[in-house]
Amino acid sequence: MGIRKILIANRGEIAIRITRTAKKMGIKTVAIKNALEPSALYLGEADEVFDNSSHTSLVPVFLDVERIIEIAKETGADAIHPGYGYLSENAYFAQKCLDNSIIFIGPSADAIHKMGNKTIARRIARQNGIPMVVGSEGNISDAEEAVVLANQIGYPVIIKAASGGGGRGMRIVRRPEEMEKNFNLASNESKKAFNDPSVFIEKFIENPKHIEFQILGDTKGNIIHLGERECSIQRKNQKLLEEAPSSALDEDLRQEMAEAAIKVANAVNYYSSGTVEFLLDSDRKFYFMEMNTRIQVEHTVTEMVTGIDLIEQQILIANGEKIPFSQDDIKIKGWAIECRINAEDVQAGFVPCTGRIESLTYPVAPHIRVDTGVVAGSVINTGFDSMISKLIVYGNNREEATANCREALDQVWITGIKTTLPFFRMLLRSEKFLSGNFTNSYVEREIERFYFHSDEEETLAAWLATKLFIDENFNDDAIDFDRGKELSPWLLNRRIGQF
Repeated sequence: MGIRKILIANRGEIAIRITRTAKKMGIKTVAIKNALEPSALYLGEADEVFDNSSHTSLVPVFLDVERIIEIAKETGADAIHPGYGYLSENAYFAQKCLDNSIIFIGPSADAIHKMGNKTIARRIARQNGIPMVVGSEGNISDAEEAVVLANQIGYPVIIKAASGGGGRGMRIVRRPEEMEKNFNLASNESKKAFNDPSVFIEKFIENPKHIEFQILGDTKGNIIHLGERECSIQRKNQKLLEEAPSSALDEDLRQEMAEAAIKVANAVNYYSSGTVEFLLDSDRKFYFMEMNTRIQVEHTVTEMVTGIDLIEQQILIANGEKIPFSQDDIKIKGWAIECRINAEDVQAGFVPCTGRIESLTYPVAPHIRVDTGVVAGSVINTGFDSMISKLIVYGNNREEATANCREALDQVWITGIKTTLPFFRMLLRSEKFLSGNFTNSYVEREIERFYFHSDEEETLAAWLATKLFIDENFNDDAIDFDRGKELSPWLLNRRIGQF
């Protein structure tokens, strides 16, 4: 008998995403209500809701291993999908599910542990002949040891959290006198974020591209890849925009990197969905960075160009089924771009922005997909990630995908809070992005080029553009003032040459 009911140990858009695929497969789902968002959109998608809003604990429910196991038992769920973040890469949680005869929809606890600890992952990659950036063999005990090693490697170097991910616990060091401060910062941040202060050190590659390969493995020993994603548009190691495939790879390099990704996965007997991440330098040499043992936020672009539902494959694999296609069956068709629309104030340095969403409008078209967990009236608070939605746009090639994405962004309308929409509208019109000639330092190095207006300037520009728009489209006797509410000031600014 297969999986009958899945407890979703997550919230927001990924909880909705999992629910919809499970329903398509005829599988019941259980969502968990929490006190911070008792009327969240994802709750209405599930077949059943477990109300945990009155449960008192210092640990948030989505991070509470014991509580999640209890809820699964109380609701009769025979499987748990962790989504991404939270407990998705927690080896202890995966093992506790197994110990309680609950199916963990993800890889084995052993694979999570080995790939989750970056020093172990580096050792495994090195043993299997995967290109590696020169660095420490294991964790570094203190700043003095780090200085000695950095002098051998050569500056700049980067300190990384051994149990880390998502850009946390990382510090670049360019001179010996900067080491002690940055070592302590990285170690403390790693302790806070991952409950593990361990860090390691490696040579810092200036201005690389960030390329990752999507892999699928089953419990029968089959592992395939579903192509690559370009993830170089990021800020402080946080991804902002992803696309599939990458314009930086030709077929030979793509094949070489894909084989390395599969070799890493094979080394830990990997099954489920996973991502092997690489850095690609200016000489087109690639280096293993890490493996993420979960579904990725940006899995959507891979789904768009392959037509494969990755959540469905995760569930089938967890159910013990064989991957239903071979490597030769995988065909990459077209191009897809994902913009992570976050509740952040770009002008203030991308700081999270809280508040109530007053209105929210997305375009609808066959080449557009929107994954979101909020609606008009939803409150964005400090308790959760700032991502509002993911706008995913498809085209037959990169030129068409970027054009479609520009058009789609101009039709997104969100009021009540500040978002990253202005950034994306400008990025998708920047020459360097359109040429594909950018690296993971592009946003931070050239952010000053992205001129963001003050509130007063934006209001004035929007007023002038609105007047121009009205003059062009309406008679003085027949002005529909409600129509202007649908147009973003940033779209109107473009009409008078701002962009």
